[in-house]
Amino acid sequence: MVGKFPQYDRFAYEFHHYAEGSLYNAYYDRPASFGLLGDVRGKRVLDAACGSGLYASELIRRGATVIGFDQSPRMVEMCWELPGAGEFRVHDMNVPIRWLPDASIDLVLCALAIEYVDDRVAALRELRRVLRPDGALVLSRAHPTGDWLRHGGNYHDTRVINEKFIGGWQQRYWQMPLEVTCEEIAAAGFLIERLLEPRPVPEGAAIDPEGYERLSSAPLGIITFRLRPAH
Repeated sequence: MVGKFPQYDRFAYEFHHYAEGSLYNAYYDRPASFGLLGDVRGKRVLDAACGSGLYASELIRRGATVIGFDQSPRMVEMCWELPGAGEFRVHDMNVPIRWLPDASIDLVLCALAIEYVDDRVAALRELRRVLRPDGALVLSRAHPTGDWLRHGGNYHDTRVINEKFIGGWQQRYWQMPLEVTCEEIAAAGFLIERLLEPRPVPEGAAIDPEGYERLSSAPLGIITFRLRPAH
């Protein structure tokens, strides 16, 4: 997680238990992200903005060696409790990843975090730097259409949104049109290999029938990319 508020330390366990089984996280974003990552067995995977380790634990279960970072010390502590091959540290995506050498990572996962970063091009360039030339970055973010429908205004504007969610979690993030995200991806030296507007997996219908129907029929949730370094 990346943001301007320290609530991820205060609400770390509450957030973990919410995201562990929620429709949006467990039956929507995580399946889409893992589907685009493909087979991770024997791969060295960087989990950028790893949160409490929900993605990392599944990557480890699937046979990856995971390196993760997050700006929340409490979240990183929770990651260290995971069994298996994982290494985690406190780090903010707004800062260069100087502790990782060039071309040292097979795959990078950055799930639901890039919109919280102020200089997204610089952050993506760092992820490209640590990737091996034949590696890939899987990137998910809030769908820009969903953001626009929720907040209104001019869809084509790039602007900061401050929003409070259930439980008092405060969020500061960037709302931007899809073309800006694509331009930033290109400026960072990536090519889009796949673009996915996912639907929740069928098991999610039992968790939240109304939300399942909404996310299955309209671009209101996330958009997910598989990116390759441009050569």
